[in-house]
Amino acid sequence: MSNIQKGLLLLLLTGIAVIGYNIYLKETTPPPKTYSEFLTSLYDDQIKSVQLKGGHIRYTDTNDKEFGTYSPDISSIVELLIAKGIEIKAEPGTDNNFFGFFKALIPVVLILGGWFLFTRSQTEKSSSFSDKKSSLPIPETGSQVTFEDVAGISEAREELKEVVLFLKEPTKFSRLGGQLPKGVLLQGPPGTGKTLLAKAIAGEASVPFYSMGGSDFVEMFVGVGASRVRELFAEAKKNAPCMVFIDEIDAIGGKRSGGNATGSNDEREQTLNALLVEMDGFSSEETVIVIGATNRPDILDPALLRPGRFDRQVTISLPDFRGRTKILAVHAKKITISPHLDMAAISRSIPGFSGAEIANLVNEAALLAARKGKQQVDMDDFDDAKDKLIMGLARKNVVITEQERRVTAYHEAGHAIVAKLLPETDPVHKITIMPRGRALGLTQQMPVDDRHTYSREYLLNRIKTLLGGRIAEELIFDQLTTGASNDLAGATEIATRLVCEWGMSDVVGPIAHIQDQSDFLGASSSTRPHSEQTAISIDGEIKRIIDDCYEETTGLLKRSNKFLHKLAEVLLINETVDGEEMDIVFHCYLNEKEMERKFKEEKRADNNM
Repeated sequence: MSNIQKGLLLLLLTGIAVIGYNIYLKETTPPPKTYSEFLTSLYDDQIKSVQLKGGHIRYTDTNDKEFGTYSPDISSIVELLIAKGIEIKAEPGTDNNFFGFFKALIPVVLILGGWFLFTRSQTEKSSSFSDKKSSLPIPETGSQVTFEDVAGISEAREELKEVVLFLKEPTKFSRLGGQLPKGVLLQGPPGTGKTLLAKAIAGEASVPFYSMGGSDFVEMFVGVGASRVRELFAEAKKNAPCMVFIDEIDAIGGKRSGGNATGSNDEREQTLNALLVEMDGFSSEETVIVIGATNRPDILDPALLRPGRFDRQVTISLPDFRGRTKILAVHAKKITISPHLDMAAISRSIPGFSGAEIANLVNEAALLAARKGKQQVDMDDFDDAKDKLIMGLARKNVVITEQERRVTAYHEAGHAIVAKLLPETDPVHKITIMPRGRALGLTQQMPVDDRHTYSREYLLNRIKTLLGGRIAEELIFDQLTTGASNDLAGATEIATRLVCEWGMSDVVGPIAHIQDQSDFLGASSSTRPHSEQTAISIDGEIKRIIDDCYEETTGLLKRSNKFLHKLAEVLLINETVDGEEMDIVFHCYLNEKEMERKFKEEKRADNNM
């Protein structure tokens, strides 16, 4: 129990004791009478017994009722009481003044004791607050992380190698009058290696490395953040050359509110102001480089990003094919892999994965191999781990009716066939009707190369691929299900951006009605103001694009009806079909089609003869 809790408990018990004592006195003290009323009752022979205690008289009348009074001279009435034959009881008296003082002193002492414990706890709390205020991270030295541990971001790594030279040989760059950079801002999506890269800089330069999170500066007490910033930079200057790393700097570096806004942001703004002052106060002789990392550079205060504070801003993007292969190789060193493992194939199958996600993939593959009792991690383990991360955990125990399985098989076959037959589409990597996550089935496409721009044909074929599942259900079962909800949402989004953002509509023209203001944590777009007539044109064009794609996809699947049936039947038997197996089914379909064509030609020739 803390001291403050003890103090409050003591005060509560004191209050209960005082109230209980007063109730006891009220219940045990007889009603008071005046001395004159006592004498009248005495002379009228209405008193039965008397109890004397000092100057206090407690008597019982003939009706057995007790009363109390006080006599200034007990000796003057004793003889009268004896003469009346009244029973007399006597007790020695006490010092009334001392006893009254003592009774009044007890609750005062108890209250003062409780207040003492309360103030003591507050003093200890203030002392701990002071300790918090002055607590600084212990600088790390001799970091084991180097640039060899950082892969997939070669451009950013080369840019930051110069920072290492600044820390190692500052005079080499300042001898011609140049100013060393004061800060480097690492920005990019989560998991791309910003924190790892900062540690690698400190490890390469072999300098003290102060690492703090943005949220570590801000506490519930006002002034702690600004004080910590000042103490951190004072300590860093003493140990120069060194490096200060502030992770998630957007926690304290957000844009300051304008006007007379006050409230919870005041503490953060004071912390930011202290950071701005400290970063601007470096002299050229103080080799202290501040490195900040953030996923939200769009919300940082402009004063923090200006030259002289964060002089360099390095964007770390998601790794490309080569970067993913190098990251896989780095993490694969930590596990026992099969010598036949194809790193390039794995890298090609995980476009858009960050470094952290690749590390998680390698770890999941190793865990799956260990669960199966294998001695090495092979390609199957990586495929299972990838499916688990992308599509979700397989729900093998879910109960699905045969009709739902058939609908799902034809739905996924529709996606796959459209993607197979149309040009400018990503090759089909895997088709499955095994429930995973929230989906009953999935068709996974794997791009051959990383794409940075998309053609209009590719986008339209992507819409057709998304619509293929719904159209296959309609053609085979003559009904529609809710399984195509995500496909419709994706197709509508592509058509909307095609018209409103990328200017690929002949009706609306090359005008951007949606402005992409996306950050590294997810896309956020704002709509440009336009007239009601323009909105009608936009809606009509979006509908026309989707309707045209729907009609063309329907014709394509009607012409490939036999291929659709064959692929769906294979899915119903095997549940999962990869790209190579789909190619075999496709070639069988082509052979049958060619044989059917030759048979018709021969029959036509026989009829002509």
